[in-house]
Amino acid sequence: MSRASLDDGTDDAGAALPETCLSFELRGEWGHFRRVEGNIVKQTYRIIPRTTVAGLVAAMLGLERDSYYEAFGPSASAVAVEPIEELRAMNVPQNTLSTAKEHMTTMPSRGHARISMPDPTELRQQHNYELLVDPAYRIDLRLADDHLRERLRARLEDGTSYYSPSLGLSEHLAEVTYLGEFDVTPKARETTRVDSAVVEAVDSVELEPDTEVNVERSPAFMTADEGGRTTRAFQSLAYATGAEPLRVHDIETREVDGRRVMFS
Repeated sequence: MSRASLDDGTDDAGAALPETCLSFELRGEWGHFRRVEGNIVKQTYRIIPRTTVAGLVAAMLGLERDSYYEAFGPSASAVAVEPIEELRAMNVPQNTLSTAKEHMTTMPSRGHARISMPDPTELRQQHNYELLVDPAYRIDLRLADDHLRERLRARLEDGTSYYSPSLGLSEHLAEVTYLGEFDVTPKARETTRVDSAVVEAVDSVELEPDTEVNVERSPAFMTADEGGRTTRAFQSLAYATGAEPLRVHDIETREVDGRRVMFS
């Protein structure tokens, strides 16, 4: 996927994104956004992936699993993520029970109100999880779907959620704070400081003393299929581990609430 199609949500299908965005903060004591690469240690992305933002919003709205990918597609949505606290992680061994279908017990066996849980008599498996400590992000979200946008605005204003929002794993609950609706103003290509994660412009980031810059490539878009869902595009993000703005050369940005951000 080209940088242009990631940076400008109106490019792919000409869908009209609103000229405003809904902004909210996510924060919690712990977070874990599991990287797709296999590893003995279950490593985490530092920046909440775009697909996870979509899943979190879908959970707040009570949308069915695998039903919302088109609403958060590149032509129907735009997301900017700004880390607002230092990004740090630690390894935490955890004993877990298998949640594979064959190891789950459903109670009661009949009826609509049933729950499934793993068999507590089975042996635990120990995994090393890399967890984010006190993760916090500002999310700027544009949605072309008027109905979904209004439903989300109402949820944010009321401080309610259909399902409990979490930062990756369900046990890492997220605190959501609505910041308001802000104009999105396009800015001409220039060299400027970017407050959000830098999208698909890693080579344009100016390295500065005392600022540690990391890069990660995370899932951006998904599509539903017969097996459930498939990631259909990834994006490269650059960010400062200390959550400082990065100086980036020759890029297009958007101004939101006096900040410079890059949407994807």
